[in-house]
Order: sequence, then structure tokens, then C-alpha cells
Amino acid sequence: MTDQTALKRAAAAKALDYVQDGMKLGLGSGSTAEIFVELLAARGVQKLACVPTSEKTAALARKLGLTLAELDAVAPLDLTIDGADEADRDLNLIKGGGGMMLREKIVAAASKKMVVIADASKLVPRLGKFPLAVEVVAFGHKSTAAHLAKTAAAQGYGNVPIALRQRDDATFKTDSGNVIYDIAFGAIRDAPELAAVISAVPGVVEHGLFIGIATTLLVAGPAGTEVIERP
Repeated sequence: MTDQTALKRAAAAKALDYVQDGMKLGLGSGSTAEIFVELLAARGVQKLACVPTSEKTAALARKLGLTLAELDAVAPLDLTIDGADEADRDLNLIKGGGGMMLREKIVAAASKKMVVIADASKLVPRLGKFPLAVEVVAFGHKSTAAHLAKTAAAQGYGNVPIALRQRDDATFKTDSGNVIYDIAFGAIRDAPELAAVISAVPGVVEHGLFIGIATTLLVAGPAGTEVIERP
């Protein structure tokens, strides 16, 4: 087990403290969230109704014997546990490295609380070093990308690199059948403002900026797991 994997496991284990029997629980996506799902199943918590945020998470949860439910059948959820690609101390997040941020945000927004689990490398003073994923409909996606570039420039970010995500020598498609453009901002000066202007671009389905959604951040480092709560 690498040091980073051990820290992810520590954050995921701490998140178990927030889960109570009988909860309606959102299950995130990504490597840290998958560790949480494995620990949750191993603990044997009963009577949970689990809503997965991706087909991959659903397959893992089903394999481990967790009870799955449709969001519309059980919402609002009590809690969602998910990871992040970046997080700041205001609990703003960048997600979308795995391409699942649309369903992740829908599930998190339908939850009373969102607990984010991360290793210490994900806690940053300012978001943006990790490229921002923007999910767009496939129709006219190149035109949408051009509009995104103009929007970024109008916000003072200049000629930021915008790349259509590829995987296995083909255009990456999300679980919802959309494509993703990754935008390398480098440093985001005002995350809420940028989130708003990107959302307003026609063709954009969702983006990886999670603003005002997370309620608790669990950051595992060498000295232990820090708990950062939204005021």
C-alpha cells in the first residue's frame, strides 16, 4: 500500500463515523470513494439505501452486497460521501477527473450533507491547478468549446488550454453520453463567479466546480485526519 493509498483509506475510514443505520446514502465515484464503499460493506451496516453516482460505483456496491436505490425514489438523501480532485478551506471543490461530476453533483445537491474525503495532497490554497472538467452535449461541442474559450478570456484568464478528453484513443463519453473538455486555468481567482459564467454557456451540461455543496471535508495527512466544517 502506497502512502497516498494509506491516507485515502484513513479519510474513508473516518467518514464511516458519519454513517448511521437506516440512512439514505449517496456513494461517490473515484479511487477514494471506492475505498469508502469497500470499508462500508466490510463494516456490515444494515438497512442502508445507497444511491451510486456512476455505473462503476453501482457495480462495486452491488458486488459487495450493498442495497442500491434510485435517487428519485428515496430523495432527499441523508448524506453523500465522495472524494475530490482539489479542495480549499472554504470547502469549494474541483471534481470531474473521472468524468462523473454530473451525477455526483445531482446526488450531492439532493443530500442534506456532503462529506468529502481526501488525502492531504488534494487540499490547496487556491483551486485550478487540476484542470476543470466541463461536460457538454456532443452536438456542436467544438462550437461550445470555442464559446468556453471566449468566456475564459472575458474573465481574464487569457488563452487557457482547452482539450477534448480522450480515453483509449477515442473521445471519452460520460455515463450520460456527453463529452468533456478539460480547461487548465492554473489558478482560479473567484470560483463562484467562474462557476456561474461557465454554467451560462449554451451546450454546457455541468462542470466540476462544486460551490457551497460540501458541508464537511476530511483531509488525511501524516499527522492524522483533519476535519474542516462549513461555518
